[in-house]
Amino acid sequence: MASKTRFGNFLMITTAAAALASCGGADNVASPGAGSVTIVQPAPTPTPSPTPAPTAAITAAQFAAVTPVNGISVTADEQLAIVNAGTNNNVNGTGSTINGVYPVSATSLATATDPSTINSFFTSTNYVGAFNGPSDTSFQGWTCNSTSAEFGGSGARCTAVPAVGTLASGAACPTGTTTPTGTTTGSANVATVGGFKVCDIPQTIATSLTLPRIPGIAYRFTGQTEVGTDVGTTGANSGVTLTIEPGVVIFANANESTNDLLLVNRGSRIQAVGTATAPIIFTSQQNLTANGVSDATQGQWGGIILLGRAPTGVCRQGTGPNNAAGSSTTCEQAIEGVTGRFYGGPNAADSSGQMSYVQIRYSGIAISDGNELQGLTLGGTGSGTVIDHVQSHNSADDGVEIFGGATNIKYFAVTGADDDGFDIDNGYRGFMQFIVAAQRVLGATADSFSTEIDSNNAEDLLPRTFSTFANFTFIQTALAPAAIRQRGGSDMRFINGVVKTPSSVACVNIIAGEQTSGGRTTVRPADSALQDFGPPSFNSVYFACNGR
Repeated sequence: MASKTRFGNFLMITTAAAALASCGGADNVASPGAGSVTIVQPAPTPTPSPTPAPTAAITAAQFAAVTPVNGISVTADEQLAIVNAGTNNNVNGTGSTINGVYPVSATSLATATDPSTINSFFTSTNYVGAFNGPSDTSFQGWTCNSTSAEFGGSGARCTAVPAVGTLASGAACPTGTTTPTGTTTGSANVATVGGFKVCDIPQTIATSLTLPRIPGIAYRFTGQTEVGTDVGTTGANSGVTLTIEPGVVIFANANESTNDLLLVNRGSRIQAVGTATAPIIFTSQQNLTANGVSDATQGQWGGIILLGRAPTGVCRQGTGPNNAAGSSTTCEQAIEGVTGRFYGGPNAADSSGQMSYVQIRYSGIAISDGNELQGLTLGGTGSGTVIDHVQSHNSADDGVEIFGGATNIKYFAVTGADDDGFDIDNGYRGFMQFIVAAQRVLGATADSFSTEIDSNNAEDLLPRTFSTFANFTFIQTALAPAAIRQRGGSDMRFINGVVKTPSSVACVNIIAGEQTSGGRTTVRPADSALQDFGPPSFNSVYFACNGR
């Protein structure tokens, strides 16, 4: 950003003796009385304030981090040149223009690009970042507030006990759920938690189930709770749907040792559709008692997994390979975090249901390196799956990880994640708009990025990872190499973004791990034969890097 130098105005006053003429003329300035002269002393000239030195242009080494893989590097100068090849980018921004996740001014931090010209999924905008100025209310009410991100409005603190309501006399658990028989607090069958009545969800949901909002009732799931059974890559829908009404609170059982998670198998669906004033809350049992959680709490249950029959670029042994169209009927892959559950298929438009106005609190479990449970995991979910107005808060791993598929996302906030905010790989080909990653102020793990974009280890597998992020705000706090990491031969388009990083952290880290006849994957020229978009593109992105 260019600095403006302010100059003080100095008044030069010269006095001279003069005879006073008659005041009978039309002069509109009052004359002194007869026989007297009034001398006006000039005010002392103020000492000018020191002019601040202009902020030096960012260097390539400050802007981009270099990570060699297999002896191949993309230099910092090359990465900065890739960004500067776009339009309306500002690589010399400063953090003073951003207050938390909001811009401090109603004026856009950079000239915006209209993303609706790319695809009708995108809303036309005239500002960069996820927020249209400091008074934007689009993330208020359905989110919870924390030290990671204050969205304001009527949203409660994330540490607050969810508003379950007061139980009416005689209220019973609805059909399809059960009332625990035990009353011992330390047992797995406790009938109340935090004064709320508990209704247990079956661990295997074999027929459609609806969870209505009943004041005073919170629903509990235990262990690996599954919706439907896997129908394979091309099977017909199972007809099993888990429907969750607005305002419902669902929590994980903390009284037993298994990893609690909710998994929707291929061919089944979830319909978790809340409202802006009555979001659906998935959380831990500890969150249902006063002072049971803090801003540091994370990893108390496993999260939500949706599995679909849309294409993946990585196929498990004995299936695949896939092609650019993703039409393989055999290609499938095992999902992380559980054993023997698969995603993938040839139906890019597949639907695993809808999640709207949903909070996912205190989830995420790292079972082993590279085998984790996130806040939300999407495995091969198709464009028929609707994900909007979702918050993943304080996940011990990624806020959301997407393996292949083609699900589009709108209004998604990742707050306080201990690993990446938005992690996409394995041939994901969807769009995202109005997304926020605000990392833990307590410090996330050292290899945590606001977004991490991969393709795979064999970097020309098909379909090739390619997404567009529009109107995104990334507030990086972890001392990772950068806020944005793109590697693995993936493709990416960034539009209308705001990126802020602390000292010693770059904004961008572009990595290529293979050298082909066309050049280094990730940054080589576009090649339609390889479904290659070309180097990542940046347009209308405001960067405040390295603590500037």
